[in-house]
Amino acid sequence: MNMGKDGLTIAVAIATAGRRDILTQTITFLNNQTRKPDEFLVCPSRPEDVDVEGLSAYHGAIEVLPGPVGLPHQRNVIIAASRADIVVFFDDDFLPAANFLAEVEALFASKPDIMVATGHVIADGARGPGLEFEEGRRLLEADVLRRPALLHPTFNGYGCNMAIRLAPVRAHDLRFDENLPFYAWLEDVDFSRQLAPYGRIVRADQLRGVHLGTKKAGRSPGKRLGYSQVANRIYIQRKGNMPWYQVWDGTFRNIASNLFWSLKPEPWVDRRGRLKGNLLAIRDFLSGRLDPRNILDM
Repeated sequence: MNMGKDGLTIAVAIATAGRRDILTQTITFLNNQTRKPDEFLVCPSRPEDVDVEGLSAYHGAIEVLPGPVGLPHQRNVIIAASRADIVVFFDDDFLPAANFLAEVEALFASKPDIMVATGHVIADGARGPGLEFEEGRRLLEADVLRRPALLHPTFNGYGCNMAIRLAPVRAHDLRFDENLPFYAWLEDVDFSRQLAPYGRIVRADQLRGVHLGTKKAGRSPGKRLGYSQVANRIYIQRKGNMPWYQVWDGTFRNIASNLFWSLKPEPWVDRRGRLKGNLLAIRDFLSGRLDPRNILDM
């Protein structure tokens, strides 16, 4: 493993599911990094989620790790496999600025108390219908940081771009919570708060990128996600990793949004399915049966 100038090693890590083509585009795009990763680890939920031939367009070695279905499971496989000092988790549709890894190295080398750093998302397609690859690239190319780069204290890293110092993860045997199945709504919050006792969690202006928010063809069934929007927050609160006011505020906002948009759903969101999942979770909460893993039976 090659070390960076400050002695830190960096792994780029992508957990992916069902987005084979965009994964290939994103990995090819990562040739843009001025500071190359010391490890590049990809964990698909299924072997067919990776176009192995397509990965040859990347100018470096990539290790594909078999893993079970579920984002926390896949991220834990990556953590167990990595020997690096810092792991940078990118979503399979996140396009980082060319200096992203160089800035991660400089930040973590100069600030040993930082445990998690998340970047400034220039544009986030997850909040709408999603961005096309070329549109995302144009937005990234046009981006200019017009003020001194600042560090902002934040409650948690954003899972689409999240750099993690692995020494405390290894020392305290920390893992993404595998009781949060599938997409694992808010798993980034839970993991960040596990690291909070050991140092700072920050949003760094100098770490910049575009999250395409790529949607699968057609609307994904929303019942599971709707259930997770309620159940996962309460589960994380019970662990002590989220205050009650965030649980109630976030849950109210999700339910209100799903209720409002159920009248005229966006083409890319199953609002009625999400609302149904919200209501099922409330029912289970009131009856004492609430468990994030209940979505496995849906």
